[in-house]
This record gives sequence, C-alpha cells and structure tokens, in this order.
Amino acid sequence: MVVLAKGELEEIALPAVQKAAASPVADVPEIDLGWEDAAAAVVAACEGNGFFKVTGHGVAPELLARVEAAAAAFFAMTPPEKEAAAGVPPGSPFGYGSKRIGSNGDLGWVEYLLLAVTAAGETAPLSAGGEASPSPAFCLFRDLLNEYVVAVRSMACNLLGLIAEGLGLREKDALVRLVSHEESDSMLRVNHYPPHPELKLPLQLQGHGNLTGFGEHTDPQIISVLRSNDTSGLEISLRDGSWASVPPDRNSFFVNVGDLLQVLTNGRFRSVRHRVMVSSPRPRVSVIFFAGPPPQERLVPLPWLVAEDGGHRRYREFTWREYKASADRTKLAENRLCHFETEDD
Repeated sequence: MVVLAKGELEEIALPAVQKAAASPVADVPEIDLGWEDAAAAVVAACEGNGFFKVTGHGVAPELLARVEAAAAAFFAMTPPEKEAAAGVPPGSPFGYGSKRIGSNGDLGWVEYLLLAVTAAGETAPLSAGGEASPSPAFCLFRDLLNEYVVAVRSMACNLLGLIAEGLGLREKDALVRLVSHEESDSMLRVNHYPPHPELKLPLQLQGHGNLTGFGEHTDPQIISVLRSNDTSGLEISLRDGSWASVPPDRNSFFVNVGDLLQVLTNGRFRSVRHRVMVSSPRPRVSVIFFAGPPPQERLVPLPWLVAEDGGHRRYREFTWREYKASADRTKLAENRLCHFETEDD
C-alpha cells in the first residue's frame, strides 16, 4: 500500500466532505476499437454523457502493470526525494506537486506528477529540484511513461479519426492533425490519492464521508484518455446534473470529451464534468493523457457542423494559448467556455 509520509498532506485542512448517500453507479458505454461500427459508437457516446471506456486498444497489459508499479514506487518516496527526482521548475506548473491544484486556491487530497509531452510523443525533461541527478528508479519511471505516452497518443489519434468518420467530416484528419502536429500541446498527469485519513482511526471514531480528491471540473483539451488501478473514486456528472460513480477497470481506458471538442463540434458533444472522491482504505493511482492542439492553433466550430446547426456558430474563434490563459485564471468548478460563447447563444 502506498502511504504518504506523516505530515505531508495532513498539514492542510481537508477539502469539503460529503456525507450524502453513495452516488449511483454510472452506465458507462464500452467500445471495442476493433468493432466494425466503432465510429458510430464513439460518436453516440460523445453525444451522450461525453464519457466512455475503450477496450481492444492494443496497449500491452505488461506495460500498464509496469507503469502502475513504477508510479506506486515513486509516490512511496519521501516528499524531498520526489521533488528532487521530478523537479519543481520555478514558475512552471510541471513537475511534482501535492495538495494544491492550479494557482487559484483549489485543494485536493492528491499528489501528482505533471509532465509536458514533446513533439516526439515523449514526456519533456524537467530540471531537477536540486543539484542531484534524477535517481535510476525515476529515470526508469520516465522511460516507462515515454513508452506509455507513445501508445496512448496513438490511441487518442485513432479515437479522433473515428469521431471524424462518425460525424461524416469531409476532412478526415480535421481532428487528428491537431494532436499529431509537431507543436501539439499535450500533457501527461499521474495522480495519487492516498487512503482516506480517518480510516487510520479506530472503527468507533470513524464517521467520514467522501473526501474531495480532485474537485469537479471539465478538461480543457480535446480529449483525455485515463487509466487507473482497481480503486474507485472517479465520478461523472450526468446530463441531468446528478453524479454517478465509475466502476474501476484497470484493463480498459476511459475517455473524456474536453472543452475544445465541445467547441469544435459546435456543442454537439459536451465536455463531461467529473471529480474524484476519496472514501477508500486503498490508494488510487491514475494516469491521464490530455490531447491538446498547438498553442497558436485557431479554434472555431467546424463549418460542416455549424451548417448542420442552421448556420448558428455557438463559439467565437480563439487560440489554444488564449483559452489556456483564460482557464488558468479560473477555479476548477467554473465554466470556462462561457467566456467564449457567441453573444446570441
């Protein structure tokens, strides 16, 4: 079991605790990428809750197991060791972090490793937090993550190709090129949610609800591809605003529609709100690939889909750099897209 060193996360006040009844289990569409009608199935899932899971993905189970084991070993290190190994570049959001999510006061029962993805489809190197070189164990972890990124970015491009096919887009690479471009701005995040702290108390003193690991939000990018261990905690918001828990499945990948895909499809797809709630005696580890476009890419609803909507364009044109800058000024739960809607929407 991965447990944080005493005093690391315990130093902060706990985020909001929910004592409500457990969320119902979400009905998550399952799509095998080898299906003949996979394109139609992916589009249907994106039009629904904007969330589905993928099988038949071709990523080797051995690689997934090795990444999970290496992540557990990394987070079992002491905080100074993690900072020294991963680096915490001044003024950069990348590297190792804990508790604080973004720069606007959001807190969570989480620690993480955030890495940029280079044009070659590998995680970008970080300067070490001190004079010491990264440990051999961390170098091995980075090598595994690089192998993982190559496989998962390929899957993301496959999914975007299926979406273009299912939507009947004339430009078959209209979405894929945004992620495969040499300047695409994608990221990899490895999250570790320690066990609920009250579960260390005697049973008669426990009365915990669900502790917020990562507060509700949508992902800003085009799509996100997530894989986690066997611990529950992920929840999605359904179209009626209710929350539903996602059963863990370490053999599948889960896919989120992001804000940019909502824009590109002129609102036909909706980015899914999701969160992680901690109520387990077991740690949760998740690895998420965020597929983003080049910073200077000008984003606007695809013309064919605007025509389908009677010529009404729901979002104004903007660049990914502009959207990221706007998102960086907001708290997790805020609606980022409202600042980019057309006036008559």
